Amino acid sequence: MATTAGFGWGGRVGLSTVRSNRGTLNSNIYSSKGHGIRGRVTLSMSQSSANRAGDEQGFDTANYDAERLRLDAETRANVAAVAVMEQERSGPGAWKWAIRKRIWDALEAQNVAEQPRPVHHRIPNFKGAAAAADRDGGGSRDRCEESLDLSSIIASSEMRNRKGAIGLKHQLARLPEFQAARCVKVNPDTPQKQVRFLTLSGGKTLLTPQPRLRTGFFSTLEAADLPAGVQIIEACTSAGAAKHGTPVGLDAPLRVDLIVIGSVAVDPSTGARLGKGEGFAELEYGMLRYMGAIDDNTLVVTSVHDLQVVEEGTIPTEKLLIHDVPVDVICTPTRTIFTNTSIPKPKGIYWEVLSPQKLEKIRVLQVLKKMIEEKTNQVLPSGPDEVLPPTAARKNTWRNTRRSSANTRR
Repeated sequence: MATTAGFGWGGRVGLSTVRSNRGTLNSNIYSSKGHGIRGRVTLSMSQSSANRAGDEQGFDTANYDAERLRLDAETRANVAAVAVMEQERSGPGAWKWAIRKRIWDALEAQNVAEQPRPVHHRIPNFKGAAAAADRDGGGSRDRCEESLDLSSIIASSEMRNRKGAIGLKHQLARLPEFQAARCVKVNPDTPQKQVRFLTLSGGKTLLTPQPRLRTGFFSTLEAADLPAGVQIIEACTSAGAAKHGTPVGLDAPLRVDLIVIGSVAVDPSTGARLGKGEGFAELEYGMLRYMGAIDDNTLVVTSVHDLQVVEEGTIPTEKLLIHDVPVDVICTPTRTIFTNTSIPKPKGIYWEVLSPQKLEKIRVLQVLKKMIEEKTNQVLPSGPDEVLPPTAARKNTWRNTRRSSANTRR
C-alpha cells in the first residue's frame, strides 16, 4: 500500500509514477486530523521560545557557516556525479538534468550569474537579484546587498494561459496574496533572500527550512521578536534564521498563506518547475501538507531570471513525478506570469518514492515515519535505493561502516 503521510492510502506507485496517475490516489485521501496521527517530533513552540535566548548566546555563526558550506560542497559534488551518470545512462531523469545544465550554462555564459558561483547544482543567483531593498531611497541599515530586489520587479508584466497573454501590473511584493499574507514560507537560497527580508520587514511571520533539512525542520521568525541591535537583514541569512528563529514541530498550529520557492527552470504555460534536483522543496511541501498548514489553494510563487523561463512544452508535464510541485506565479526582473496551472499539487509525503538514502539524511522524516507507523500500526513503504556513482557509493559505504562501528562501541 502506498502512503502520503497523514493524507491517505492508495495504490502502489513507483519512481516512474507520473502526474497522469495522481487521480488514482485522490479518492482514497483522508485528513490526518481525527485519526490520531499527529505527534510531537521536536520541541513545541512554547518550549522553543523559552530556550531560544540561551541558544542565541551559544550560537557560533562562523562555525555554522563553515560547516554549512562544507556540507553543501560535498552534496553538490555527489549530485553532479549522479547527474553525469544519469545522462550517460539515459536514465529516467536524464531529460531534467539536460534542461538544468542548459539553464546553468546560459546564466554563466551570458554573465548574469551572481555569487555563489558557479551556479551549477544550485538554485542560481542572478543579476537583477542583487539590488538593495531601499524603500525610502536612503541608506537604510537594513539593506539587502545580495538578493532579489522584489520592490523593483515588473512595472509591466504578463499573465499567460493557454488562450494567450493579458497585460497586468504586478510584482511579487505587490501581489494581493503577499500583502494579505500573515505567514510566508520562503526557501533558504540566496536569490530569495530579499523575499525573506520583505516578509520580515512587512511585519509577517517568516517560515524557513533549515538548509536541506539537515539540522532540523522549519524555523519561524518575526521582526518584533529579534533581540535589540539585531538587524532584519541578519535574520534573513541561513545562520541568522538558525540563531534567531523559533524551531517548529510537526504539531505546530501553523497556517501558511503563501509559499515562495526557488527554481532552476519554469514553464510559463503550465507552471511546471524544475529545482536543483535534490527534492527538498517537494519534501518541505509534503510536510506542510501533513501538518495541515497548506492546501491546494495555497499560492506557490517562484522568483527567477528571464533566462530560466523556458519555452512552452520544454518541461513535459506527462513526465513529472507525483511529488513535483508546480508554481502558480513566476516573478522575473521584467515580468510577472500567472501560470493558471492545472498540474495537481502533492497531497503529502509519498514514502514509496523516498529512497532509504534520503531518509537516512533527514532526521525529522525518520521520526515522522516511525511516529506514523506506531500510531497506525502499519509499515509505511520505502522507495528504491538511489543508484550512486562509484565515488559517492564508496563514501556512503565508508560512512555507514563508521556509524556501525560507533554503534557497536556503544
